[in-house]
Amino acid sequence: MRFSAAATADRLLPEQIAARTRPLFDRLDAILLQGGDRGEATRTSLVAFAIRIVSAVIAFVSQVLLARWMGGFEYGIFVLVWTTMLIVGNLSCLGFHTSIVRYIPEYRAKGQLAELRGIMAASKGFVLVTSTLFALLGIAGVWAFSEAIESYYVVPFYLGIVCLPMMAVSDVLEGTARANSWAITALSPIYLMRPILILAFMVAALAAGYAPSAETAIVAAILATLATTVFQALTIMPRTAREVADTPLRLHGREWIVVSLPIFLVEGFFFMLTNADVLMVGYFLPPTDVAIYFATVKTLALVHFVYFAVKAGVAQRYAHYAHGSDRGKLGAFARETAAWTFWPSLAMGAIVLLLGKPILMLFGPGFDAAYPVLFVLVAGVVARASVGPAESLLTMSGNQNICAAIYGVTLAINVVLNLLLIPPLGLWGAAISTAFAIACEAAMLSFVVWRRLGIVMLVFIPISQAARVS
Repeated sequence: MRFSAAATADRLLPEQIAARTRPLFDRLDAILLQGGDRGEATRTSLVAFAIRIVSAVIAFVSQVLLARWMGGFEYGIFVLVWTTMLIVGNLSCLGFHTSIVRYIPEYRAKGQLAELRGIMAASKGFVLVTSTLFALLGIAGVWAFSEAIESYYVVPFYLGIVCLPMMAVSDVLEGTARANSWAITALSPIYLMRPILILAFMVAALAAGYAPSAETAIVAAILATLATTVFQALTIMPRTAREVADTPLRLHGREWIVVSLPIFLVEGFFFMLTNADVLMVGYFLPPTDVAIYFATVKTLALVHFVYFAVKAGVAQRYAHYAHGSDRGKLGAFARETAAWTFWPSLAMGAIVLLLGKPILMLFGPGFDAAYPVLFVLVAGVVARASVGPAESLLTMSGNQNICAAIYGVTLAINVVLNLLLIPPLGLWGAAISTAFAIACEAAMLSFVVWRRLGIVMLVFIPISQAARVS
């Protein structure tokens, strides 16, 4: 017997309330119980969104506690170092953590199990090697430029670099789970388990008498990342191995690298674009300002997570439609996902602006000074949401090269504007630069999707009119 929200409400709620809420629960059942590809993608996006909402709450609480325990200066050091490690850890995958989201469903649909086994094995081995090389280069770089780096950053950077191989393998395992539409398995370890463990290890360290410093927080983050990656390996790898247990292994290394490297540029430019403002604030301004700006970005996280949730739920389905026989389904589905992204993002943005000032005050004295900056940042995020996960559509349909070029141009705009505006305007300069660059990105992505795929992926154009334009 299948679960029905409407039937459950009829049983549990008073008759009048059940009658009034019946249309809402019928709509919920239509979403949760519908069959086919669209139903699967919708449920995956909803699961991803729910996980990211819970993750946002956990991350927000942990960041508030860390800021209060450590103070603005030490917290700012931790924020800059850990943000850098998250970016470099993702980059060290060289795009394999995303390309497997394309290849796994493609090989499964074509019955190419030898290639399927090959891509799953090669991705983990390749990423482990490349991330280790990144770590060694990072250690050498910090040592070579230690005199040019502020002294309070040197030891935290050395510690953070240790974590890079673990982060990279964790990202590949997440991508493997996403490719199999295992939303909970993919997202829970990184977005729920890891932040909880960081907080738990930090509490244990403080209870043991360690100073509430950036070094202590980074060690806690390293231990949490190690535990998370081991958990992912134990839960994901046995499930994927069963499908190809008796299959020979076939490698297409050159093809995979050729496809993955442009994706690496896309992901790299995207992560740099998402975090460039924090890094540039860290370059120009003291750690206390980094802490204040990062708290503002964290307050914005609920708006960002709508986009990430939809992207996590639809990337695999984009790949399926793009390499299938019915391209019409791809266009209709893509336009739907733009709406899925924009309207919840707009609602979340309004909520964040309404509650932003008291939320920032939770971080400690002086953090609410950045509240006006939130209005600029929310405008940028909503502009990006208006085109949905367009870059994922381009990547999954084989247009990763042009997507990488778009992100490269966007990152260049962002960096140049930050260089020009942060010195005279401070945090306002960082926010204006980021919002403007994101709006340019959304415009370019929408235009390229229309030119390359004939799909009008812009929420402001009704579906009927978009069909005529296409």
